[in-house]
Amino acid sequence: MSNFIDEIVQCMAVGNDIQRVQTEHRVKLAQFWDIRNGSRILEIGCGQGDTTAVLAHFVGESGFVHGVDIASPNYGAPISVGDSAKYLMNSKLGKRIKMEYEIDVLEPQVEFPIHSFDTIVLSHCSWYFQSFEQFNELLKKSRKWGKQLLFAEWDSRISTIKQLPHLLSVLIQAQYECFKDESSANVRTLLTPYDVKRIVAAAGWDVTKETTILAPEIQDGSWEVCQTLTNWQLELDGTSHMPPKLKSLIASQVDLLDDLVRSNGVTPLSSFALVAQ
Repeated sequence: MSNFIDEIVQCMAVGNDIQRVQTEHRVKLAQFWDIRNGSRILEIGCGQGDTTAVLAHFVGESGFVHGVDIASPNYGAPISVGDSAKYLMNSKLGKRIKMEYEIDVLEPQVEFPIHSFDTIVLSHCSWYFQSFEQFNELLKKSRKWGKQLLFAEWDSRISTIKQLPHLLSVLIQAQYECFKDESSANVRTLLTPYDVKRIVAAAGWDVTKETTILAPEIQDGSWEVCQTLTNWQLELDGTSHMPPKLKSLIASQVDLLDDLVRSNGVTPLSSFALVAQ
């Protein structure tokens, strides 16, 4: 496995140890999803291409991955998603990949031919949606484009106390995000596995298998905790219509988060993944 992971990482703009850990996690997802050689995939919420590159490896030279994202190509740091996409599309995997940004798939003018893809993929992007309703509408609209739905997101069902800081950090963010009309945050709507399965079913998909994939080395838990501890006061100060009692509750949660990090460190949440038809 090591050799092909190294080959995928070399196709990424940031080909360092952090990227290798991210790639290894996406490989586990692709293996669970059973990505087939020659598949045509629409990836919604492709971001900088962490999952895109892995999907492109698994579909082979006869396959194709079309990634779309609502974000501006200038979004992201230290390298923007647009620059990351350019690098990936110029790599040896690039001939199997197309990546487009500022694409809102819920806009009426955004359409694809019926069953033009074998698979629709949403990988670690569902918390970016503004609401449950928006997520539901996307799943309903995309059903006619592909025969299969492959999904992954962080699993809020913790299995160890060391995962609690990651969970608490996203819960804190999700609370103040409820008071925003527009946002560029990583966590805008917190969807649990139970929420996801209900919405997937309501949108007309039938879940055929699901799993939880451990990701102890991945960096996202520490990133979210750092984001929360750094920005929480600015977020509360910028939300004038939040009830004072809720602000006090969030401040108390931040104290608990800080204490948990100091006493237990941070282990990232596992990843919840499913396949639906």
